[in-house]
Amino acid sequence: MATAKIGTLLIRTLAKPIASQIKAQVKQHPSFRRICVGLAQNMHRTEMRLRTNILGASLPASSIRPLSETRAIENGANAIAEGFLFAVAAALILGESWRSSSQKEKRKDYVDDQLEELAGKVDGLVTRVEDVARAWEDEQRRRRNEELSRVLQRVVEIGLRGGWAEWEGTPIQLPRVNLAPQRATIDAPDPHPPNAENETQSA
Repeated sequence: MATAKIGTLLIRTLAKPIASQIKAQVKQHPSFRRICVGLAQNMHRTEMRLRTNILGASLPASSIRPLSETRAIENGANAIAEGFLFAVAAALILGESWRSSSQKEKRKDYVDDQLEELAGKVDGLVTRVEDVARAWEDEQRRRRNEELSRVLQRVVEIGLRGGWAEWEGTPIQLPRVNLAPQRATIDAPDPHPPNAENETQSA
């Protein structure tokens, strides 16, 4: 940025002496002198027509008095020098505009690239978070299934063994169930049954 400004200032500084040198060369070179005379005369005629048109009068070209050769050379040389300065200034303005637009375009491309990179990172993070959440849910589901499997297996083992006593000491006391078969008791006959005659005598 600073280098471009210094270069622009240098070109503007050098343009003035270059224009003066062109002006001096135009006055000395015969071909340039003819060009300057023709340019100056055309400019003079155009200026006079514009002035008369602004005033509302018409002036024929034959009635316009041409400039002297010395005045025409001077005016033509000044026009060429000023044209050179104008061309340099226009080139500098166009160059600065192009450089600014190029920098803006590069900055825009850089910002677009950064945004695309950030968007890709965000997408990757979202995918990773979803994978982690899915893995966590699967792990929780697996743990619940394992816990339920252990509980069901324990219940089945206890039920098969009939060991309800293993539930002792818990807040809910379950009755002990004896699964062994019980033997029926039969009264044995009295070896000395009461005598009916004795009962009659006593009566």
